[in-house]
Amino acid sequence: MEKRAFKDSIYTAIAGLTKAFGHANRLEILDLLANGEKTVEQIAGQTAITVANASHHLQLLKNAKLVKARREGNFIFYTLNGRKVYAAWKALRDLATEQEPAVQITLHRFREEAGSPQSSSLEDLPGIDQAILLDVRPADEFAAGHLPEARSIPIEELPERLGELPRHKVIIAYCRGAFCTMADEAVQLLKANGFDALRLEESYLDYMLVNTTLS
Repeated sequence: MEKRAFKDSIYTAIAGLTKAFGHANRLEILDLLANGEKTVEQIAGQTAITVANASHHLQLLKNAKLVKARREGNFIFYTLNGRKVYAAWKALRDLATEQEPAVQITLHRFREEAGSPQSSSLEDLPGIDQAILLDVRPADEFAAGHLPEARSIPIEELPERLGELPRHKVIIAYCRGAFCTMADEAVQLLKANGFDALRLEESYLDYMLVNTTLS
């Protein structure tokens, strides 16, 4: 094979893969599936798109080998095809956050309006005394994997379960990562009820990428 043909073939194949990342709905689906497998119907509901659109995007992601599927009865469950897929999405997300003004402005504006402008990172946790890690994702996502010593109270249950949280400790809420809004909702609710609260920027899978080997 000639060198030019070799390079053309390689870069064309890579460009084909990157096309699967080239839609806002597909990026959100990848971010969602990082927290555990979901059915087409669950994905559609949580991304506010139709089941038909969700199926279309999932098929494109599957063709690019970014997600994999399994059938159980009448349902098809999708999940990421390995942590390297999430690592690629995280790298793109972090790059956009650092270099795209629209992302920075939108993120800052939302956090200000939600009352959660201050955040914490995994690196900060050892230095925060008397902190409680609060996972506000759905219970099934917590069961699939969570940060060490985290406590699970899904966001929809939090108003009725505030009494389970100690008021003399800092509550650090986390959910699906930097673009997930459940942690912001939790911080807003906690502060309104007299708690000292922050949101964590990272997700469980961000923690796993740092602490385990990619596969």
